[in-house]
Amino acid sequence: MLELKELRPWEKIEFIIRRHWIVFTILWLYFIWGAILTIILFFIIWFELRINLLLIIFWMFFSIFLYIEWLNHELDLFIITNNRIIFIEQKSFLNRAKTECNLWQVQEVNSSTKGLLSNLLDYWILSIKTAGSTSNLEMWFVPNSLNKARKVLNIVDEYRDIHSFGSKEDKSTLST
Repeated sequence: MLELKELRPWEKIEFIIRRHWIVFTILWLYFIWGAILTIILFFIIWFELRINLLLIIFWMFFSIFLYIEWLNHELDLFIITNNRIIFIEQKSFLNRAKTECNLWQVQEVNSSTKGLLSNLLDYWILSIKTAGSTSNLEMWFVPNSLNKARKVLNIVDEYRDIHSFGSKEDKSTLST
C-alpha cells in the first residue's frame, strides 16, 4: 500500500485511482510504429552510413519521448483518504502538480464514457468539482470510472454524516 509522508495521524487511505492500462497499450503502439518505420528505412536505404546514424539519433529521441509519455501517465493518481482527496498530476517531465481538497469541499463527482472502445473496456473521465480554490480535479483514462465516482461519493457522504453538526438523535429531539 502507498504511504504518504503528508498523511495526518488519523488519516487512512481508502483507495487509489490510477490510469487504465489502455494508455500503456497506446504507448506500445507508438513503439511498434517507430520500429516499423525504422525497419522500412533500413531496408530501403540498406547500409548507408548517414541513414544509420540518423536512425540511431531518431531512436535516442524517440525512446526519451516514450519514457516521458509513460512517466506522465504512470505518475498521475487520485488518493482518496477518509479526510481529503489528493490529486497528483505529472504535467510534463519534471513538472508535477499536487492538488488536494477536504471531503467537505466536494460538490460533484462526475464520470463519463465516450465511444465504443471506452464503453467496451470501461474507462474514461472522472471529474471532481469542489468548492475550494481548485474548482475541478479531472483525470482521463480512469478504469471503471462510474464505480469509482460512486465510491468517492459514498466516502464523501460517510464523511459528511460523521462530521455533521449534531447527531440524528439531537435533531429528532429538537423537532418534538
